[in-house]
Amino acid sequence: MTRLLRLYALTLCVALGTTMAHADEYDDAIAAFKSAGEAGDFFSNSYGYAVFPTIGKAGIGIGGAHGSGKVYAQGKVIGTSKMSQITMGIQLGGQAYSQIIFFETEEALKNFTSGNFEFGAQATAVALTAGVSAEASTGGGAAAGASGGQNDANTSSAGYRKGMAIFTIAKGGLMYEATLGGQKYSYKPI
Repeated sequence: MTRLLRLYALTLCVALGTTMAHADEYDDAIAAFKSAGEAGDFFSNSYGYAVFPTIGKAGIGIGGAHGSGKVYAQGKVIGTSKMSQITMGIQLGGQAYSQIIFFETEEALKNFTSGNFEFGAQATAVALTAGVSAEASTGGGAAAGASGGQNDANTSSAGYRKGMAIFTIAKGGLMYEATLGGQKYSYKPI
């Protein structure tokens, strides 16, 4: 049954149109986050970051999300990452968004790149091209960001929690959800 649920969620993500990101998509996503209010400030005071230009998410009762990204340390690409998520609960629709995770210290980056990393419970509300996101980390701390589909989006954050801060920019879609599911990240060094 679990295998069937995973296949269903993966099929939903593929139907949403998630594709591999191109090199210029990374530059575009980074530029969008740099110009998106407070998120841009984190580039100058973080040790590194992981950027996911497009994460596709879809669900009808059972859902999933997937996206590919690059991991940077002190401004240089050091590896690639894939994010996947399986969710169960009240949900309907699909959405696409960009996500960036800032690492305050080398230790926080090493924690993320040490193998499979997972964030716990997540609460998200996205409508069309505007979004608000708050995520709880595995340690119970929270990192939050709010953004819209425009580069002039206003963002706010509670700052680093457990050495990480997360921001999202909604790219499109409409999704209603009240779900519980964790984001899992894999890492592959270059």
